Amino acid sequence: MPRNPDRHSLIAPAKLNLYLHVTGRRGSYHLIESLAVFTQFGDRLEVSEGADISLQVEGPFAADCGPPENNLVLRAAQALAALAPGPVGAMLKLQKFLPAASGMGGGSSDAAAALRLLIPFWKLHIDDITLDNLALRLGADVPVCLRRRPTLVSGIGDALRDAPQLPSCYVLLVNPRIPLATQAVFERLNGQFGMAARPLPSRIANVKKLARILNVHRNDLQSPAIALVPEIGIVLELLSKLHGCLLARMSGSGATCFALFAQADEMGAAAQAVTAQHPGYWIAQTRF
Repeated sequence: MPRNPDRHSLIAPAKLNLYLHVTGRRGSYHLIESLAVFTQFGDRLEVSEGADISLQVEGPFAADCGPPENNLVLRAAQALAALAPGPVGAMLKLQKFLPAASGMGGGSSDAAAALRLLIPFWKLHIDDITLDNLALRLGADVPVCLRRRPTLVSGIGDALRDAPQLPSCYVLLVNPRIPLATQAVFERLNGQFGMAARPLPSRIANVKKLARILNVHRNDLQSPAIALVPEIGIVLELLSKLHGCLLARMSGSGATCFALFAQADEMGAAAQAVTAQHPGYWIAQTRF
């Protein structure tokens, strides 16, 4: 079937926090230092002509997203439409492949994909500062998801700069299918802040060196998340024992955990081992 020229689509990639240090507070916001990367796997957003702005959510995790009117994709589209010189419309279809509330920035990545799709679709001309401010109003993770490249994140999530050059890396994503609210994890942290992250070299040549560097960093939300969802600890212990696993860590506020591998066949064998032991877990094989 020929492609509809009025239809456009974009992957909304999963965001992984390779490390996440929580160093303090600024008012009601937590101060963080993190290395964020984006995988080749994620949700998919499509846009086509429409008289008004509408959203349809499909896919294996559509039922966990709540009503479309509360979806961040629709909020992003409506906020962007307010900057248009005249009335605009679009039919948006979100295919949800990432679990909800899973520590991979799914909703924020979806919103960023909506902005990236709709600006050219509506032929808008928006400067970078206006776009960044709009993204930040939608959520703390939306600006970094708008970049879609390895990024050092600091402040309250609003200070972004390019990360050092990173090697391509195979990564196994595992989620015990237990949603975990970010606010609950931060509350469990209870003001136990960690030290600042160590500076990274300007270039990291291979995956094994990356894993060694990451081993002296941490995710400060991992322990409070495990206290709330002990299954996360089971996932991490399982991943750390898999052949070829260079690093096992929780991403963001959880409950998704990741394992880094240097070889695709090692990742594939690890995925089979996890599925055999825990067939109910959600698993994805990808790379960044």
